[in-house]
Amino acid sequence: MRHPSRREFLKSSATAVCGAGLGGSVLANSLAADASSAAPLFPPTLSIKKGVWFEMLPAKLGTADRFKLARDVGFEVAQVPTEPDEHKAEEIKKAAEAAGIRIDSVMNMDHWKYPLSSSDPAVVEKSLAGMRTSLHNAKLWGSDAALLVPAVVNPQTSYHDAWTRSQKEIRTLIPLAEELKVVIAIEEVWNKFLLSPLEMAKYIDEFQSPWIKAWFDVGNVVLYGYPQDWIHALGNRIVKVHLKDFKRKGDGYAWVNLGDGDVDWPAVRQAFADIGYSGSAVTELEGGDEAYLRDVVRRFDRLVLGRG
Repeated sequence: MRHPSRREFLKSSATAVCGAGLGGSVLANSLAADASSAAPLFPPTLSIKKGVWFEMLPAKLGTADRFKLARDVGFEVAQVPTEPDEHKAEEIKKAAEAAGIRIDSVMNMDHWKYPLSSSDPAVVEKSLAGMRTSLHNAKLWGSDAALLVPAVVNPQTSYHDAWTRSQKEIRTLIPLAEELKVVIAIEEVWNKFLLSPLEMAKYIDEFQSPWIKAWFDVGNVVLYGYPQDWIHALGNRIVKVHLKDFKRKGDGYAWVNLGDGDVDWPAVRQAFADIGYSGSAVTELEGGDEAYLRDVVRRFDRLVLGRG
């Protein structure tokens, strides 16, 4: 995937997340096992919009042709990275409209290098500026959500500080989110933060704002939990979804295509049905050509929607 800062952070954090998450997931594992055993043999079909992360589309094509290809292979919506250049942002808007595909959400791009949890005010301001740009992009493109990784725990930033600092800064963004009618969607990633669904629910609820919701990534939690458990626990807090699969390989792991990993897709599909989720789900996988993208759409139809 052409999103190096995010992917490299996930890879470098694997061992640490294993150590931090295994001990804390006993209850979650038990709950997931109970939910899984009660799941119907044939989960229902779902009405979830098929989405694609823009960087999955062939880079050799122009923006308009990338959107057109996405639509032609069967995707309905797209997630696009933050674009600070106003002229380029307008071009992206026109290209998506011409292709007949909706830009459903924005992937904020400044939360890794400049985390809101930093103790450096200059770093925090860069992060806030990046999120403001993302929210304005979303308004321009007709999107209803902008993804935000809220904090990063590291040797310089404790878990407690990550929690309190990030909440303080996010609260300053809520008035803009409300003005623009764009939800700030908090994602769980391998940032050593929000390591359980109950924690994530509590973190979001403490804002007491309809403009702060959850962006749930199915693949990100497989290392230390069960996606279906997270879906049930987060419930209607989930406003957007990322789709990818995760495969344990001995002492290592690999990000793999939908259906090639350890995700229990029937259980995930049932969980989405249980909470009544009917928004979009964006595939966040490695990029590829037209044949590859068509295969991803077929997997989406079969595994996520229960069709075919």
